[in-house]
Amino acid sequence: MAQGVLEIDRISKRYGEVVALADMTFDVRAGELFGFVGSNGAGKTTTMRIALGVLAADAGEVRWNGAPVTLDTRRRIGYMPEERGLYPKMKVHEQLVYLAELHGMTTDDAHRGADAWITRLGLRDRAGDEVQKLSLGNQQRVQLAAALVHDPDVLVLDEPFSGLDPVAVDVMSQVLREKAAQGVPVVFSSHQLDLVERLCDRVGIVRSGSLVACGTVDELRSGGTARLVVDAPDAGAGWASALPGVTSASYEGTRALLELAPDADDQVMLHAALATGPVREFSRQRPALTDLFRSVVAEEGRA
Repeated sequence: MAQGVLEIDRISKRYGEVVALADMTFDVRAGELFGFVGSNGAGKTTTMRIALGVLAADAGEVRWNGAPVTLDTRRRIGYMPEERGLYPKMKVHEQLVYLAELHGMTTDDAHRGADAWITRLGLRDRAGDEVQKLSLGNQQRVQLAAALVHDPDVLVLDEPFSGLDPVAVDVMSQVLREKAAQGVPVVFSSHQLDLVERLCDRVGIVRSGSLVACGTVDELRSGGTARLVVDAPDAGAGWASALPGVTSASYEGTRALLELAPDADDQVMLHAALATGPVREFSRQRPALTDLFRSVVAEEGRA
């Protein structure tokens, strides 16, 4: 496969009365790191399994470069499942060689690929060990090597950072950046939103089987609730709570954190603060990805 775009187009899936996916739609572009986030049961794993052909969709289509994904196409995808799919009694090196051959590599290429990724991921001393004898973190590294050993053209990773120590997180992050820099589309799910925010070119937020927000982190943050931090040391308690346009106010010492309505005029807050005396801080805050995620989950709970 050449570099291209992986498209998830209006995928739907039901289990009886339970709607797992409803018109799930997004794409992952060449050289892009795409973060796929949502609460447990939102539909992330189901989407990935359908993209890999592990599950069949009730409706919709998965495409690569505009054409429906076939079995041959899927052999060129690197997949890291959330529920790890390694053979516990098989040794690390021979397992990677075996999996590479299943993806169509020659025996010589499979050995070279296994050697390269064992070294790259810090597993050289464990290459002859059975997987079941490794720590969970090292098993995770082997699982990543299994997704990469056949030099895939697309990477689909379900919770790849789960259970990793900080050093392994750094290694994993660097590997994903390197693959994206080579033009590989990379999509991964994670509950570690600080990593998603730091690594990803775009992020999709999933709720109840549908994508409810998608864009760069900056785009998503700019669409969040506007917040204002005001430090007015001479202002009385609760001084800003009743100001027009303030939807929520909290106070910590002399600082007030104000959430504003979309049409609020922050100059009103500034004039009110100045009327009480000196103002030591007056700044807008953009919500972090974690705040946006909590807002989406809260809306799901209310629904």
